[in-house]
Amino acid sequence: MENTAIVTGASRGIGLKIAEYLARDGYNVLLVARNEEKLKENADKIASRYDVETMYFAMDLSLKEDFDNLSQFIRENIKSISVLVNNAGITKDTLFMRMKEKDYRSVIEVNLLGVFNMTSIVLPYMLKERKGVIVNISSVVGITGNAGQTNYAASKAGIIGFTKSLAKEVGARGIRVVAVAPGFIETDMTSSLSDRIKEEYLSRIPLRRFGKPEDVAEVVSFLCRDAASYITGQVIVVDGGMI
Repeated sequence: MENTAIVTGASRGIGLKIAEYLARDGYNVLLVARNEEKLKENADKIASRYDVETMYFAMDLSLKEDFDNLSQFIRENIKSISVLVNNAGITKDTLFMRMKEKDYRSVIEVNLLGVFNMTSIVLPYMLKERKGVIVNISSVVGITGNAGQTNYAASKAGIIGFTKSLAKEVGARGIRVVAVAPGFIETDMTSSLSDRIKEEYLSRIPLRRFGKPEDVAEVVSFLCRDAASYITGQVIVVDGGMI
């Protein structure tokens, strides 16, 4: 496939919506996540709706051997990569005094080390063609912090530092690197929160509504267009004014 966008965490929620919007914009899409059944279903729907080529690859972003297999898959099936969206992420929330090292480590491995490994695979393709866009999905929690999320906040703050640093390294080669920091977005990940917690968050949002995956996907879509060609190294906050 040529003119390809790769999206991680594309089995549901924000990642799936980003994959749909990039397909709408004319990109062929490689969807990456753990759930192979959902990936196949999503890839088929996107291909039929937007008349683009789609592929999918099921993997665990905490496993080095899965990245090796993905790298081989890309070499065999994809000619050029225009966009990488590092969206995959997990949470294992608890107060720091109750947090186990394995829970801290697993969140860092997926959310932050996963960004490193994905970028390591994709960047050589972009460097060769002297163009490309890397969008890293961070979080407002990486900016403000949040009680009970020291592991998640550290991983998302790390993504911001990674984004700003890499943008300085590869800008001269025509490659842009940008972070998007969503606020409270209605997804499967947030649906399990209690009504009390949801009301508390809602009271802190000036626009008085929670975000939808479409709100994030539209921003990512814009950042990948020529209209955003002078934007790099930035963190775009999509949170309804919460922070």
